[in-house]
Amino acid sequence: MTAEPPPTSSAGATDAGPPGVPAARRQSALSATREPFVPPRPVLDQVSGRVLDPGTALAVAGVRPRSTAYVGPRLLVSRTPALAETVRQLREVAATLGWDARLHPDDADVEGSPEPGRGVVRLELTVRDSVAALAPDGWVLLQNARATTSPEAMRRVGLDHVVLVRDLDPTPFHKPHPFHKPHGVDESDVVASYGRAGSGGRQPVAYVGPAPVRHTDDELEGRRPVVGVLDSGCGRHDWLVEAVSPGPALDDLAIGYTDPASDPETWFDQVGPLDGAIDPLAGHGTFIAGLVHQACPDADIVAWRIVGSDGPVLESDLVTALSRIRDLARRHRDGQEGGHPLDVLSLSLGYYHETPEDALFDPTMQEILDDLGDCGVVVVCSAGNDATGRPMFPAAFAPWADGGGAAASPQRVPVVSVGALNPNGTDALFSNAGPWVRAWAPGAAVLSTVPPFQGGLEPGARTEAYQRVREAIDPDDFTGGFALWSGTSFAAPLLAGRLAAELLDHVSPDHDGRADACARAWTALERLTDLVPREPSGPQ
Repeated sequence: MTAEPPPTSSAGATDAGPPGVPAARRQSALSATREPFVPPRPVLDQVSGRVLDPGTALAVAGVRPRSTAYVGPRLLVSRTPALAETVRQLREVAATLGWDARLHPDDADVEGSPEPGRGVVRLELTVRDSVAALAPDGWVLLQNARATTSPEAMRRVGLDHVVLVRDLDPTPFHKPHPFHKPHGVDESDVVASYGRAGSGGRQPVAYVGPAPVRHTDDELEGRRPVVGVLDSGCGRHDWLVEAVSPGPALDDLAIGYTDPASDPETWFDQVGPLDGAIDPLAGHGTFIAGLVHQACPDADIVAWRIVGSDGPVLESDLVTALSRIRDLARRHRDGQEGGHPLDVLSLSLGYYHETPEDALFDPTMQEILDDLGDCGVVVVCSAGNDATGRPMFPAAFAPWADGGGAAASPQRVPVVSVGALNPNGTDALFSNAGPWVRAWAPGAAVLSTVPPFQGGLEPGARTEAYQRVREAIDPDDFTGGFALWSGTSFAAPLLAGRLAAELLDHVSPDHDGRADACARAWTALERLTDLVPREPSGPQ
């Protein structure tokens, strides 16, 4: 038998690699260096967004940034006992750059009591009066503050990242011609194929089966499992009338966005040309709710809105919404007034942090998710659709298979990161991957519910014969109520629904404290994933 030659790269170079390092490990390390999709300028302009370029970014010894998208003239500061001192230091450094740093008007005075349910304050940067200065930039201020004080002193200061729901549905206004790639465009045609109708992209579909069977309260033992969905809300659909309700507020504090005029589950054409086209993320939340409902028809679904019709989401808004949801769950588990039961929370969004490997990584969001885990709430996160191994957060807060990441403690339910499978069970090409992705579920060309949208496109042909209308498929007529769509955005709620199904008949108001909630959540996780509880000192 002749030996096979060593594998070669596309350029023909031998991929022997360092001796003793397995090829799979080398491949994983290379995958994690691939940069993800860069949001288009129209998306960034909505939030004064910028892209951090590691090649030109202001440098500080010991800080090696990676690319990320963030709100330019802003920093986030965690609410801690040192908040006032940290803000004072940032203001002093900002003054040397010709900038003012003021708290956002909606944030409480740092000297007063922190607003309930908010984990961060926003520091807005502007040019000082009677000064000519460069445009204020959060990264520049943060790096100067690290150099002036120390990186550790600024550990709880971070950028306001642009959190995205990566859409795989291409439109002629945002994507290049399939046979012409402008300079700088580097997107795989086979990955992009998932966004085309017929290959997994959003398209109408006729569903002819029965609706999921939802039992009456009298037929169930205990209360229904509750799945929270923090996405674009939920629109009208016959399947979801009894199962879905708007997410509750924390006292008189709204969670997410509540303005009905910007609801993407009702108004589907809010951005771009006035052409009646359905926005990229319109109906996203209804589709997700339908997947949870299919996986567990008996679950109650509470839907909060944080995603717009085409994104983006600000990290500061996401942190605030998550902290208020945390407080609702914590009050319920501790038997306090003003709480709401929550067993699973589905998140289909994420961002890439510029310094995820070191101590500069702002821990605020992770602490909020840890609090939810302490309350027995399983937070299920989509892994992302950028076909990269680079960790995306909050999904990468999960325990890593190689021993990194968070601890899988028996007393705390971990974050669960979910990648997408093709219909045949293989990994979808668009799905992010790596040791931080701990579960997989169907996410390519899946079927679910959508609001009855009728977009501006028309059938390719229409005629009449024998007193009946004949036409081709209208590509954006969703009045039938169902669609196919692809993305890890849909793998996460499917797993969330399956977890809820495992909890069915095991959730009792008499045993709804933290310990009982964590124990039953871990039982469900061990049945559906490879996660197992470990003591903090052991491997994950």
